[in-house]
Amino acid sequence: MSGAAAAYDAVVVGAGPNGLVAANLLVDAGWSVLLLEAQAEVGGAVRSDRGVDPDFVHDTFSAFYPLAAASPTLRGFGLERYGLVWRHAPAVLGHPTADGRWAVLHRDRDATAAGLDELCPGDGDAWLELCATWDRIGEHVVHALLAPFPPVRAGARAVASLPRAGGLDLVRLLLSPVADIGRELFRGEGPRLLLAGNAGHADIPLDAPGSGLMGVLMSMLGQTVGFPVPTGGAGELAAALERRFTARGGEVRCGAEVTAIEVADGRATGVVVLGERIAARRAVVADVVVPHLYGGLVAEEHLPPRFRRRLRGFSLDPGTVKVDWALDGPVPWAVPPAVAPGTVHVADSVDQMADALHQVSNGSVPAEPFLLTGQMTATDPSRSPAGTESMWAYTHVPQEVRTDAGGDGLTGAWDRGECERFADRVQARMERLAPGFGALVRGRRVLGPHEMQARDANLVGGSINGGTAQLHQQLVFRPVTGWGRAETPVKGLYLGSASAHPGGGVHGAPGSNAARAALAHDRWRLRR
Repeated sequence: MSGAAAAYDAVVVGAGPNGLVAANLLVDAGWSVLLLEAQAEVGGAVRSDRGVDPDFVHDTFSAFYPLAAASPTLRGFGLERYGLVWRHAPAVLGHPTADGRWAVLHRDRDATAAGLDELCPGDGDAWLELCATWDRIGEHVVHALLAPFPPVRAGARAVASLPRAGGLDLVRLLLSPVADIGRELFRGEGPRLLLAGNAGHADIPLDAPGSGLMGVLMSMLGQTVGFPVPTGGAGELAAALERRFTARGGEVRCGAEVTAIEVADGRATGVVVLGERIAARRAVVADVVVPHLYGGLVAEEHLPPRFRRRLRGFSLDPGTVKVDWALDGPVPWAVPPAVAPGTVHVADSVDQMADALHQVSNGSVPAEPFLLTGQMTATDPSRSPAGTESMWAYTHVPQEVRTDAGGDGLTGAWDRGECERFADRVQARMERLAPGFGALVRGRRVLGPHEMQARDANLVGGSINGGTAQLHQQLVFRPVTGWGRAETPVKGLYLGSASAHPGGGVHGAPGSNAARAALAHDRWRLRR
């Protein structure tokens, strides 16, 4: 190994959204910062390409960004000055119902309520009441969720606003399973589908605590900030963060895989890249999923035995299969919605959605998978030629497959054959809602769990949230009990990936929390 070729105040490992956020905050503080990325470009799970068809832009992983639009940190970066332009679909979210109608969420709450009232009289007023409650407390809830744990200031503001938002009755409601919230607040299936579908973005069972908060949070974000997308593709969000960072003097190296984080006397001192040692004088921030960080980049000998034991209980979230289509025309919905939604959730009912998610948690590949889909050209016309559609769908599959409820003999090998057979199942589900869908396909790409991990090492087995979002691995339990903040057992090393609180989603909070912790510890160290 060569001697130290360079030294920086901080080295950030991984240029996903959290790494990019951490790097920006550290360079804003006047630190010299090197951002290292193993892939050929920055972005992690925020990237786009033309791999399906050269005339079509497809988002490789994530696509819609309500949490980014709500994130105080990302909003504070002023990324519009670095080329980011947000776009919104005509409607935020749609869910076709079993009787051929649509539950549609608009950014205009009155429009949402009017549509829900058509499905079931009275549900419109109930929706507006939920919106009014969110107005009183929602911003404080978002800030508390994205702040380091415990969220002292943001939490205090949320508590102060609680009496006028419903007091303990609201606390009970938000802690309830989303299926119970839907039944308690609404008479019809429409708003129940919207809430449950939004809760289904995480891996929390719909009848489990935590799903209710997730469902309300995502639904109300859709109602207030929408589900925006970057004009030109998801990669434009990452590119804007990179441009901001380098404009302030930061350095980025892509194609630079970190093979080790060096530790001396219990403190992180630098990293190793292809045999080159790079020193970090003040901090190393790791936008790295826990299974690759501890016992991987950081040797086990540097971790306390009790911490290593607790790591054995760390749980990944389920795997993912994503299907991208280049369509020669708009999606031929059997009953088109009055206004095109960017995001479409596909499940015949809340019960069917719950069954599919339970099958995944029990190790079974669903016969009727719950689909999250995106009509990207309807949202951003720059994504494909006029009159066509850049479309995708993704769904969760077990990390360890025991059975295939669909009867196709899928074993969890997720080789090319299994991925294509499962994609046929997904496409058949779309065909039932949109007859003629298959005839419009001019190009299709299937990214299974292995392909996802190959394109982003943090997506272990296709897990997209850095670890399960269920309550046993949140707050003080994320990633393990007692380590619910960015600090790690190694001094000077900060966990800034989705494996840290508050978890997955493109909001930059783990990266922000890690950078702020590094800055705070450095100030304290200098005062000693």
